[in-house]
Amino acid sequence: MIQKDEKKITDGSTIIDGKKTAADIRSEIRTEIEQTVAKGVRAPGLAVILVGEDPASQVYVRNKERACAETGILSFPHRLPATTSQDELLALIAACNADPAVDGILLQLPLPAGLDADKCLLAIDPDKDVDGFHPVSVGRLVLGLPGFVSCTPAGVIELLRRYDLPTEGRKAVVVGRSNIVGKPLASLLMRPGRFGNATVTVCHSRTENLAAVCREADFLFAAIGRPKFITADMVKEGAVVIDVGINRTEEGLCGDVDYAAVCDKVQAITPVPGGVGPMTIAMLLANTVQSWRSRLGL
Repeated sequence: MIQKDEKKITDGSTIIDGKKTAADIRSEIRTEIEQTVAKGVRAPGLAVILVGEDPASQVYVRNKERACAETGILSFPHRLPATTSQDELLALIAACNADPAVDGILLQLPLPAGLDADKCLLAIDPDKDVDGFHPVSVGRLVLGLPGFVSCTPAGVIELLRRYDLPTEGRKAVVVGRSNIVGKPLASLLMRPGRFGNATVTVCHSRTENLAAVCREADFLFAAIGRPKFITADMVKEGAVVIDVGINRTEEGLCGDVDYAAVCDKVQAITPVPGGVGPMTIAMLLANTVQSWRSRLGL
């Protein structure tokens, strides 16, 4: 259901508050873990691997570790120098795979030059792939089987669910076809259920008449990585607009949607920042708890 303290803009459109929703999810996870641990069960554990000194990656990892601490998930940090070899990194991943206290493994990307990210991701046990990047996880998603879903697309669907914005029977347009967002989001939107069962079109840089295609959307998802790319003339009156993009500009952070121009004609919209972004870490925690439950038979 729509959250009671949701913000509204002047014409009654709903601003989807991802920051508050993520906080609610963290609170729910904390309660579940506290109640379960009180019965003598070990807490869930997340191994976090950071290689090198990339400033943005360091910030992301700190935020993830802080969220783990808030919810009661044990964080096992592994900070490695940029000089780490491929074999050393693979050996660490193998050790985390074998560690019974580790329910999820997070390999922070990008990796320093000289390291093969694809090979490292393939080395992660699919049953601990809480980022949802392993081909086994992707295959399970496409086939509609239980498994881990990439955190940002999972966060998008969770926002729709918590704001009671069902996609069933509606036209959905996804602008962007990345392996991390666009493709898994399209698969989720085609799954059975109230927050699936959509008729999905995936657009990209080669799509002809892109604006016309977007105007057909009851649900428009922007994940193309271009600031304010989606303009008001590309959005149907009363549509739901989910902005997955986050872009750094001279004016500050903005999404892939021209928010100021679009927000007065939609049913609901996510802001940037404070929309989809906070949900990514929340769903990483949720995936870790999912793995924990499964591994312990809870």
